Amino acid sequence: MLWITIDQRVNLGFLPNIIDDADPRPVKEQVNEKYAYGGGWRPMSGFRRSGFKLIYPGDPPMTPVAMTQIRDEMVILYPHDWLLVVQKDGSFECSRMD
Repeated sequence: MLWITIDQRVNLGFLPNIIDDADPRPVKEQVNEKYAYGGGWRPMSGFRRSGFKLIYPGDPPMTPVAMTQIRDEMVILYPHDWLLVVQKDGSFECSRMD
């Protein structure tokens, strides 16, 4: 699986080991199982998107630092370890991967 790093300072850490395109499950199911020590997939509500920017009320918009595509899901990493998973229909969930 190819990750595109937008910010060359980013360290993907464990993400390439957790999200595997050979695993047929959706990304959030993979994360929930393989990142159990970190709390699994814990979606947080309140986020909205504007293009590739991730916006939370009261915070400045965040721009992606890395991204990849796994089947029909776009996976976008933002500063502060926010991981966004966007479905083909445009729906999305965001979880902190700290």
